[in-house]
Amino acid sequence: MTIALRRHLPTAALPASAGRGAAIVTGAAPVLLLATFLWHPPIPGRLPDAPAVAEAAASDPTRWGLVHLATAVASAVVAMAFVAVHELLRAHGGHPSLVGVGSIVFGSVLYAVLPGLELAQVAAHETGADMAATQEALTGWFRLVLLSGGVVFLVGAVAVAVAVNRAALLGGGRDALVATAVVLFAVSRLVPVGVVQLYVQPAVALLALLPLAVQMWIRSPAR
Repeated sequence: MTIALRRHLPTAALPASAGRGAAIVTGAAPVLLLATFLWHPPIPGRLPDAPAVAEAAASDPTRWGLVHLATAVASAVVAMAFVAVHELLRAHGGHPSLVGVGSIVFGSVLYAVLPGLELAQVAAHETGADMAATQEALTGWFRLVLLSGGVVFLVGAVAVAVAVNRAALLGGGRDALVATAVVLFAVSRLVPVGVVQLYVQPAVALLALLPLAVQMWIRSPAR
């Protein structure tokens, strides 16, 4: 089946960054995001919820610190995944905008600032400060970073979604599904609700990136 599939694939050589290593990174990105958010203490309500955050952080400060470090790492891997997607689409006629992938990377950097802000809970716990008051003091900055990073990420996601439809790598309506998932991934980052951030976001990230990772793997020459 794999041999038959390869016969119908374009013969253009893929750039090195769209090889099997890139496929692994692209597939790992949403899985890492899902694992990180499943590890995160559940905060289902509206964010930032200062009392709920303070309670969760106080119950296990080490876990709180590590999960937020892991969230920043996951955001970096997501950025790497979209760079790889950009190269895949460019190699197969998608022609995504450089501004689009740049917006994805820029938005991912800003998203990684959010767990950095919440690491303040660890410092508050260690110094005996009021953890809820500490989170409340950061609320304005949290909202500003979430909104600005989310909007920039959405701009890039729309550009990538258009390129996915144009390249038509998947066929059978799956290109539209993946393109929609890419946009929903970005939209979910703008919704300040714990359930959406922690569970909906990684779910749509899986739908967006895993099919593209499979295409990278299939279309890369075996080494």
